[in-house]
Amino acid sequence: MFSAPSLIHFATRLLDAAGMDPAKSPVIAEVLVEADLMGHDTHGLNLLAPYLADIRKGELATTGSPRVVADFPAAVTWDGERLPGTWLVREAIDLAIPRAKQYGTCSVAIRRGHHIACLAAYLKRVTDQGMVILLMTSAPENHSVAPHGGRSGVITPDPIAAGWPTDGDPVLIDVSMSITTNGMVARVSKEGGRLPGAWVIDADGNPTDDPSVVTTATPKGALLPMGGVEYGHKGYALGLLVEAMTQGFGGHGRADPVEGWTGEVFLQVLDPALFAGSEAFTRQTSWVADACRGVQPRPGVERVRLPGEAGLARRRRALAEGVTLHPGILPQLRPWAGEFGVPLPDEQP
Repeated sequence: MFSAPSLIHFATRLLDAAGMDPAKSPVIAEVLVEADLMGHDTHGLNLLAPYLADIRKGELATTGSPRVVADFPAAVTWDGERLPGTWLVREAIDLAIPRAKQYGTCSVAIRRGHHIACLAAYLKRVTDQGMVILLMTSAPENHSVAPHGGRSGVITPDPIAAGWPTDGDPVLIDVSMSITTNGMVARVSKEGGRLPGAWVIDADGNPTDDPSVVTTATPKGALLPMGGVEYGHKGYALGLLVEAMTQGFGGHGRADPVEGWTGEVFLQVLDPALFAGSEAFTRQTSWVADACRGVQPRPGVERVRLPGEAGLARRRRALAEGVTLHPGILPQLRPWAGEFGVPLPDEQP
């Protein structure tokens, strides 16, 4: 196990050594480690090696600021200029929070940024201030998810995340509109395993648990939308919503030339204080939360939980006892650490 500060320091030093702006490196590192703290280990430090590779290829910009396309009090659009999506989203949230406190809400669309990693990693920054956040992203260069009824990919997993306060822990949602993610499929395929269910389809449209039909087969299969072959119309519809919100408002997406690994983003921060009031908001959200937790669980279920509850518990435990990294993460980073002369983080006893 590793302490969270040691992992953040390690990732920051690797990014600095790769040429990242020193003001951006710690933000990227914090977002990635936050994902591992919450248990999202395909979208935490697992992404650092490919990020470093994109820096080397010139596909991830290391310096600069987003270009302002539009800036109204509660509606902002940035061109991300291929800058780190993790840093862009953090900057956008920090812009949106004070504006939402003044106007009730602020929305930010970000186009042409790089990948934004784990959406859940951003939510607590807003809910800790008693506010609400909606966050979604798409990757126009990727077409790994089949439309419902189809046999080849068109859209991406298109995750939607949201967080809002209660009188206890916040409710935190981070849900892909596909059954699984590209990161999970890639990991299971690399390890020679099978998926827990028929979450993908081969090029002939047959559902299967074999991830290689997506990762190595020719022609490639696709991920199924949330709901699978029977109820995938739901995930497909919501995925189209994400595509519209993240690419339409920013004015950049699948209709444009591919530039590399991309994260098109739409986020919105809302302040309940400027609606019916913060107390009124949490009175309602807390009642529903308590009602859900109070439901008798069905056989085989210990208790009813709320979205984000397990992740927050893992986060508290990891901060106190240390972070357990997936076995495949450090081997990816060891060559980079050796090349840059950055010591690996010390393991805790």
